[in-house]
Order: sequence, then C-alpha cells, then structure tokens
Amino acid sequence: MFSPPQRGILVSLAALTVTAVFGLSGSAASADGTEQAASGAARQAVAGAGAPAAGGNGRPASGVAPGVKRQAMAPDVDGQPDGSGGDASAVRNVVLAVHGGAGSLPRGSISPEQEQAFRGGLERALRTGYALINEGRPSLDVVEASVRVLEDDPNFNSGKGAVFNTDGENELDASIMNGRDQRSGAVAGVHNTKNPISLARMVMERSRHVLMAGRGADIFALQNGVPYTTQDYFFTQRRWDALIAAKNPQSGAAVETGIGETVGAVAVDRNRDVAAATSTGGLTNKLVGRVGDSPIIGAGTYANNRTVAISCTGTGEVFIRGVAAYDISALMEYTGANVARAAARVITEKIPALGATGGAIALDPRGVLATPHSTAGLINGYITRDGTVVTRIFDDETPTR
Repeated sequence: MFSPPQRGILVSLAALTVTAVFGLSGSAASADGTEQAASGAARQAVAGAGAPAAGGNGRPASGVAPGVKRQAMAPDVDGQPDGSGGDASAVRNVVLAVHGGAGSLPRGSISPEQEQAFRGGLERALRTGYALINEGRPSLDVVEASVRVLEDDPNFNSGKGAVFNTDGENELDASIMNGRDQRSGAVAGVHNTKNPISLARMVMERSRHVLMAGRGADIFALQNGVPYTTQDYFFTQRRWDALIAAKNPQSGAAVETGIGETVGAVAVDRNRDVAAATSTGGLTNKLVGRVGDSPIIGAGTYANNRTVAISCTGTGEVFIRGVAAYDISALMEYTGANVARAAARVITEKIPALGATGGAIALDPRGVLATPHSTAGLINGYITRDGTVVTRIFDDETPTR
C-alpha cells in the first residue's frame, strides 16, 4: 500500500468515488433521460477592468479573474447553415473549449467558494489558450497549454489532482491529436511526469510511436529533459479520502459527489486547423494498469480538419468499445451530419445503448461547438473569437444535446 505523504492543506471540495455519480474514464452516472434547459452559463468578457458584474442569470459573478466581467447570455445557435443545424447545445464562433468531466452537479450542491474555484480553473485554461490564439499559434499549442493549466489545478482529476488506484498510486493517461495531418501521441500509466499531456506530445513529435505506457513512458520523459516528479506531488486529501471510502464501502462514511474529473480541450486556430487533447487520472480504486479511453486515439480523443476535434469523458471502457470520438467524425464525414447532430447521436444514443454514459466537447473548423452529454451534466467552458468566456458547471447550464 502506498504510504501517503504529509497531507498539507485540505482541499474542501466534494470527492469522487467509484460509487459517486460523477464518472470520468470509468465511472459516469446514468442519464436523466430529459432535455436540459438552455444554458444559464456564467459569461465573462476578456476585456475591460473593474469588479465582476452580475451574471446573465442575476447571480453574483464568481471565479472571475481581475479585469473580467460577466455579460448577458449569448443567444443559442439558430438554424443557419453553419454546421449547427439549430441544435440547442451548439454555439457559434468558438475558438477554444475545455471540459472538466461529465456527471451530476445540481445547483446549490456546492459552496460559492467551490463554484468560484471550478469556474476560475476553467477560465484560466481558456484565457491561457486564447492568448496563444491571438499570437497566431497553432491549435496544437493551444490545447496542450489549456490542458496543462487543468493538470496543474488540484480540483481536477488529471495531474496534480489525480485519483488513486487500488495500490494507492497515481497512474496518469493523456493523448493529443493534430487535425491537420492526424498525427497523434499518447501516454498511459505514467507515474512520474507532472504534465502527461506534454509528454504525449513528445511521443508524437520525438518518437516513431503513438502510444507509450508505464515505466517506459516515464523513462522517455527523462531522456527528453522532463524533470522527474515524485508521487507525493499528485497527492490531494480529498482523492485519498475517496480511495479509503471506496475500499471500505460498509464503513458508513459519507460518500461525497463532486466535480473536477477528466479534462480536455479542443481548439481551432486562424488557419482553421483543429486539435484535441485529453488527460486523466482515471478511476478511483482502479486496478493497477487499468487504461480507459483518454489515451486512446479514436475513443477519447480525435481531430480531423475535414470534420471535427473531440475530447470525451465518461465510462472509458464503453467509449473504447464504441470508438466514440472517431464515430462522431465518421458520421460527419460519411453522412454529412453536422457536428451537433453527430455528437449527440453518439453520446446520447450509442453510448447509452452500450450501457454507459458520458459527454464530449466537439468543435468543427467553422467554430461550431457541441457539448452533448448523457449524464445529468457536463463541466465545460468555451471562449469565442471576440473573447467572451463562458463557464458551465451546474446540470441546468448545458443542454443534453
């Protein structure tokens, strides 16, 4: 059994366990079977100084960086021939989107401080990527940088906040893909690399391989100048508590449900090149060596300039069986389906038919974003060409299709 390091500061946030409703890479909750209301998202403009203003739903702004203020809700996509098909969850003019996992987070179930922490994490990832877009950097740089921010945030199940396997260790998975040429890289079961998403890109660019795993991947990182990271870096108290609860289901300990799980990003740059990236710590109390969909190209991540960039989150084993990410692209390429309808068909129809649930962010080269989910909610955010930031964490903020 892994001996936990000094606990440090307790992160007072809801924890994910194998019995919790949030399921990323192997633990998604069941769908509620109903359409969600139109987005009541918190929106911020990346411009102007001053204190945060009230959001479009009248709530005080939270999770907003200095100089950012909320704006009224932007309209949903209409039926114009832009790839959205008028579907409720599609949004136009998006250049970057991120997610923090699918599951369930009812409004009022977390404190204002917790809400601010999660919205703030999503926003920092979006603003980091958006700055690179404005510099003219390629979409591959954008998604890597955005996911690195989320990997460094202990609120999410990737990098610093990763869950523990059954032996009390952190095993990290990640993948990245370039839509321009379908080049891709991935790592699985990484133990000693701080940012797995950057190692995945190194596999793509500095080796002849696509996927490297375990000790070999960590050695490859050292050979390419990546500093060695000890396991205690990844420790967070709430993830350790989740492991203990999972190992002692009869103990009577309260099982918390929470947010902040598998993370991902999709982007389109000035050349209309798309890219996608996904990173995760997997499933609490998973068997040693278990690998979900996040590092599997075509299952958890896919990008193709002809169609779409996709990052998935959900029951990893079923997303692998259903080749979920590629299936969305294939529907678009071979049947002419728009991004919203293709993504919804796979995520809200095919995956549940296989016995699981989850979500995805899917962005086409025209900047149309779809965020379907068969869970009650999907933690996500996006930024548009004009710099408007939207973060959505509660169940009623993101439509299911």
